[in-house]
Amino acid sequence: MDDKLTISTIRVLCAEAIEKANSGHPGICLGAAPMAYTLWSRHLKHNPKNPNFFDRDRFVLSAGHGSMLLYSLLHIFDYGLTKEDLMRFRQYTSKTPGHPEYGVTAGVEVSTGPLGQGVANAVGFALAERILSEKFNKPDCKIVDHYTYALCGDGCMMEGIENEAASIAGTLKLGKLIVLYDSNKITIEGSTDLAFTEDVGKRHEALGWQVIRVVDGESIEQISAAITLAKADTTRPSLIIVDTTIGYGSPLAGTCKCHGAPLGAANVAELRKALSYKVKPFEVSSQVTDGIAELAPTLAKYESEWNKAVKAYKTKYPEDYEEFMRWRKAEIDFDVLDSIYDMPSKDEATRASSQRILNIIAEKNPFIVGGSADLATSNMVVISGGGDMSAESVGRNIHFGIREHAMGAMINGMYLHGGLLPFCATFTVFSDYMKAAIRMSALMNIPAVYILSHDSIGVGEDGPTHQPIEQLEMLRSIPGIKVFRPADSKETAAAYESAWTGKSPTAIVLSRQGLKQLDCTGTDALYGGYIVSDSEKETPDVILISNGSELALSIEAKEKLKAEGIDARVVSMPCMELFDIQTQKYRESVLPSSVRARVAVEAGRSTSWYKYVGLDGECCCIDRFGMSAPASVMFEISGFTVDNVIKLAKKTIKASAKAAAARDDE
Repeated sequence: MDDKLTISTIRVLCAEAIEKANSGHPGICLGAAPMAYTLWSRHLKHNPKNPNFFDRDRFVLSAGHGSMLLYSLLHIFDYGLTKEDLMRFRQYTSKTPGHPEYGVTAGVEVSTGPLGQGVANAVGFALAERILSEKFNKPDCKIVDHYTYALCGDGCMMEGIENEAASIAGTLKLGKLIVLYDSNKITIEGSTDLAFTEDVGKRHEALGWQVIRVVDGESIEQISAAITLAKADTTRPSLIIVDTTIGYGSPLAGTCKCHGAPLGAANVAELRKALSYKVKPFEVSSQVTDGIAELAPTLAKYESEWNKAVKAYKTKYPEDYEEFMRWRKAEIDFDVLDSIYDMPSKDEATRASSQRILNIIAEKNPFIVGGSADLATSNMVVISGGGDMSAESVGRNIHFGIREHAMGAMINGMYLHGGLLPFCATFTVFSDYMKAAIRMSALMNIPAVYILSHDSIGVGEDGPTHQPIEQLEMLRSIPGIKVFRPADSKETAAAYESAWTGKSPTAIVLSRQGLKQLDCTGTDALYGGYIVSDSEKETPDVILISNGSELALSIEAKEKLKAEGIDARVVSMPCMELFDIQTQKYRESVLPSSVRARVAVEAGRSTSWYKYVGLDGECCCIDRFGMSAPASVMFEISGFTVDNVIKLAKKTIKASAKAAAARDDE
């Protein structure tokens, strides 16, 4: 195996692909090539012939802008990424997008690019491995036994999420997590000294990590020895700080000019000359392919040995084997969980409904794990009898600490690891802190579940800092997410069924205050929007559209409108995203286009409701920040009263009639 030539091949492939695309980040690819190659060739447990074999080591490129480094590795290790794929780097529909994308390229474990999130994803992977190994491994038979590696750069280390993630990893003593830090001391703007002079190693030592330093980033032996040392300490996560030169081998080496722009044709030529590299563009020499081929049996053996272990496990522990296979599928059968739709006998906050329903589901599905950002008893997400996750024990209740951003990214990693269905929780207003992680859940189209309680100005006395106003709009603005704001217990059950039978993330937004339990709600909530109290006439005079705590208000307003001779239909709209994907026929049956008198009622911003109420409709919403006052006072002064809904209903009926008359005159 010609290590030097292989590393040079990786470097030149990266530089040439970036040059051809006229876009990319060559600096990290050139500088970190030795450490990435050393890991992949000497330590990483993987099988290119089956990138998804369960007990593989996970590799996360947290510094996702260095994607060509990963693609070059996938190419030379024969993951099915072709020369043509490299030549189409960053092009439309290619398998080599600008940053690694889960589901697009075989061998990519998680979508990365937002700096620091990959480290938190890796913490999630490592935590999942620990949970599953504790559950299923036997003294004489280990079927879950692998490491998680992340490669990050200076930018990752500057992001707050990295510190959040490193802190919880150290607290939980995730000893099978190893982070390689490409310390090249350069960012886009120049030297890291401009904004970043802390001692990263000492910080991580303080957080409970083993810290190992490699002073020569070109030394395969030093890097390999460091990884060996890291693997030996399974009581602490390990940070390997590797001193590298950004853009190594090129005329731009050591400068910010090679961070985020192609080297230029002349500099690529100089790179080739410096590396004594004479292979044709985008070609890989037979010496390299033959060397990788020599590794193939060893890599294939990782999986074959695991298959033997699983076979022995099945023979010795047949019941545990069946349970292991069940966890790997991690599928919930809601047909046997119909009791989640039972209605409580008294008023109940949807956060309390959520607690009860979550526990019914979790009791039958032990692969559900999760927790809160230090608010579990307020969010009401404690799994009864599930035990606590700690450095000493593995429980189902994860105490993420006040680290919302890392928490969201961790559950992405936990889900992508396989074998678990994770959830996390906080107050709705603090969803802002983990928006970037929620966005990545949606981008990857994975069913991460975000439980967000204290959903409105009903938070009351805590005041405007804690009363969510724009958060529902923020969440709904993310493509691919379902935002479910249930009105009672039955709709909360529907939210959970939708969340864990779909393939996209769900935000379940729950009330702090007690809500009436309604006879008219039910499983039709799975349509996203449905009629809960219809008009007596075929065509209603007005349609009231609502959700959450305001649905009961709309139903009460309908009854009072009836006494005044106004026939209203009430529509529950717990999840706009689900309603919008129903057939046009169904949507028309719920919101007939002939009825333009409509009022939307929700204790949040009005923005997203106009697509339903139109030009003639009205919104009973709140488009300003709240204030510190009891919840009942807040709802009243903000216009969430029966009288105001009636007033708006009459106003829109009048406006609709006027508009209709104007159209007739035309």
